[in-house]
Parts: sequence; C-alpha cells; structure tokens
Amino acid sequence: MPTGDRIDPYMNFNFLVEIDGINQGTFQECTGLDSTTEPVDYREGGENTTVRKLPGKSTYSDIVLKRGITDSDELWKWRKKIVKGQVERKNGSIVLLDLEGNEKLRWNFVNAWPTKWEGPSFDAKANDVAVEALTLAHEGVEKAD
Repeated sequence: MPTGDRIDPYMNFNFLVEIDGINQGTFQECTGLDSTTEPVDYREGGENTTVRKLPGKSTYSDIVLKRGITDSDELWKWRKKIVKGQVERKNGSIVLLDLEGNEKLRWNFVNAWPTKWEGPSFDAKANDVAVEALTLAHEGVEKAD
C-alpha cells in the first residue's frame, strides 16, 4: 500500500537561460550541463593487490544553447567581441521551471565566453524554424541552494 504524496519529476522543456547583460533568454535547447572529476590511481606502499582511486582534476563541458533566430543580435555581438580579441566573460544561470512557471532548480555557471557560433541550415523544401547555436566555455557550474 503506497504511503505519502506522489512526487513527479520536472519536465525538461520548461527552462530559461539568464546571462549577465543579455536579455535574450529563450532557447529551444540547452545541453552540456555536466561536470567530471578524473580518478587518479595511487598505489599505497605495502598494499600490492589494490590501487586506490583519488579525486583528481574536475572539468566542465561546454554549454550549447540553441534558439530560433530573431532580430535580437546580443549573442552575435558578444561572439564578435571574442573574435576581435576582446574577451568579455559573463556569469549566467540555467533555470528549470515547473508547469506553472515557478523556479524549481537553478544551476549557475561562471566566467563564460562564446567559443563558437553556428548559423542555421537552410532547406528550401522544409518549413522549420531557422536555428542558431552558441557554444559557451565556462569555469564551473554549481547547483544553487
């Protein structure tokens, strides 16, 4: 017999992205929200049958944002500065919302800058939205309390 209230997982389609100084926060896709810590093998003297695993360097994947192209060119201008050698790092957040639009979870990333911009693929036989992608390198992500 079940006890307690049922807790359903949040849906992955209801999210927003906040980036310092950029008002374009609606994206159709956001990937790369992860971190990895490399294990380092350590052989302890006198223990010849087992290798200890110690935590090593932590790394974070690039975040890739995809959105339908609009008249807003804030992301393009940010990328253009990087190409000209004017590195402008920004902090940001990826916010998961519930079905009513209330914030449920937040991941903050720091010191991000666009490493790649990718324009849309065009096809005269299709009727899809023209999508651009922006890849952000960053120096860490943390889940907000």
